[in-house]
Amino acid sequence: MDSLLCDELLEEILQRLHSASDANSASLVSKRWLSLLRSSRTALSLRLPTSCSGGGRLCLSSFLSHYPNLAALTLVSDSPNADRCLSDLALLSLSSACRNLTQLRFLVGPVTSSSLQHLSSSCKALSSLKVIASRSLGFDWLAGFRSLRNLSVTFLDCLEDGPPPSSMINLPGGLQLQLETLCFTGIGNGDVGIDWLWRNCRSIRKLRLSSCDGIGNSISDPFFLNLLSGIREIELVTCRSITASLLLRVAEHCRSLVSLVVYDGGNRDALIEVIRNCGSLRKIDLRLPLDLDDDGLMAIAQNCRELQTLCLQSCVMISGDSLRSLGRVLCSSLEELALVNCDAAEREPGLLTSLGQNLRSLKRLDLSYNELLLDKEMVSMLASSRNLVEISLRGCRGLTDMTISAIIKNCPLLRMIDIRQCHKITSHGVGLLLEVPSLIQILVEQSKIPGQL
Repeated sequence: MDSLLCDELLEEILQRLHSASDANSASLVSKRWLSLLRSSRTALSLRLPTSCSGGGRLCLSSFLSHYPNLAALTLVSDSPNADRCLSDLALLSLSSACRNLTQLRFLVGPVTSSSLQHLSSSCKALSSLKVIASRSLGFDWLAGFRSLRNLSVTFLDCLEDGPPPSSMINLPGGLQLQLETLCFTGIGNGDVGIDWLWRNCRSIRKLRLSSCDGIGNSISDPFFLNLLSGIREIELVTCRSITASLLLRVAEHCRSLVSLVVYDGGNRDALIEVIRNCGSLRKIDLRLPLDLDDDGLMAIAQNCRELQTLCLQSCVMISGDSLRSLGRVLCSSLEELALVNCDAAEREPGLLTSLGQNLRSLKRLDLSYNELLLDKEMVSMLASSRNLVEISLRGCRGLTDMTISAIIKNCPLLRMIDIRQCHKITSHGVGLLLEVPSLIQILVEQSKIPGQL
């Protein structure tokens, strides 16, 4: 039977194996099957031991050579803070063996400019790159990545040999990088070199900053402000020291902003200023226990009439009345609502019912970690929520199988549900969900899956 299948047909069949156990079994059939299975792989994730040496580089290069069609590769290390030797060895190995890569997540250790330049000359189709770097790493090596669109860098407190970033010059002939997404973690106050990016990037549409104390230069830097004018999505996660001033610049310069995400550290007045000046917002995602109040929700209701996604986590300063008013205003536009660990959802009777009656276009609902939420409130909301395709109730300890019955009755389009850590929902309720034909994903503890299945 094996001899009747040509390589092309067998490879097509092997590509359709989605289960890891099935793929592992197929690899044991014969050397031919193993070789074809490897050549059919387009994505791979590997963890490297910190003891990898020069011989390890040869082993890695030899191993990767068996996967000629890899397009996406993730490499991580047991210790991401390892010295640059291991990182350089691994990066040089994959550069020579994986020339067709389009996505690379390289989290082995701090990269060097020389190894990145070698990568750019080998993997010319690379469009997405995530790396760990020292604070002194410059960015002029980016000039060699002509196809790169997404860059993510996590900074570590380690030194790199080579010329200081301040020696970098602009790209020749007015050439501009084609980056569209920039993600930085750990920029320190006064870090140098990053301002080179602000000077040479004009196409950035998404900017994500996490655990940053600065942007490498003054927030009022004209090149940075010019970059902000084209930003459509911005995410600020745990950037307490710069969030207020940065949000004010966003309010002034980001007239085309469609997505705003702020977690763990904001500023009430600056946030309201952004909402008032960025009426084009389609998504707002906030985790601000002390910086979002009813005034912020009223600003959203007055200025963001086309909002499609609203996610509020641990926002304890908002009331049920402001949420009701917001629901009435966004009745035709809002498609996704998340009220995670929301005091108002738990303590104000009738709030969810009102939201369900107004938000008739709602498709995705997340009420996770509202531990005091009861069946009565949930059932009343579901009676008016027939368009839901995704529901997350994780950590809602007060809900029972009654809620499951209401979901099955009122949500004929449902495709995904998360009921993990819902201790009062039983295996009987899970069994009822398993009979719903539209459901393609149920997230629940294995112990609750009916034994006969």
